[in-house]
Amino acid sequence: MREDKIGEITHFFGKPMVAAIKVTGEGLKVGDTIHIKGKTHDFSQVIESMQIEHQNITDAKPGDNIGIKVKEKVKEGDVVFKVLPD
Repeated sequence: MREDKIGEITHFFGKPMVAAIKVTGEGLKVGDTIHIKGKTHDFSQVIESMQIEHQNITDAKPGDNIGIKVKEKVKEGDVVFKVLPD
């Protein structure tokens, strides 16, 4: 599997397990698989929903600050990759 860096975690909210991501690379959309990697975190998940300013969105573009629910804790500075098919 190929991966492209698409952003970085800028904040983590413990309840309800939401990560704020600054999108810097290619955009994202609901249904994409992401890989979050940090010093203590390394997992993949499918994006089930995204929000900007509490509004549901289906696509995010470079420069957007989005929120997504995550299945594990993350930390500021963790890198977010988009998993691409071979």
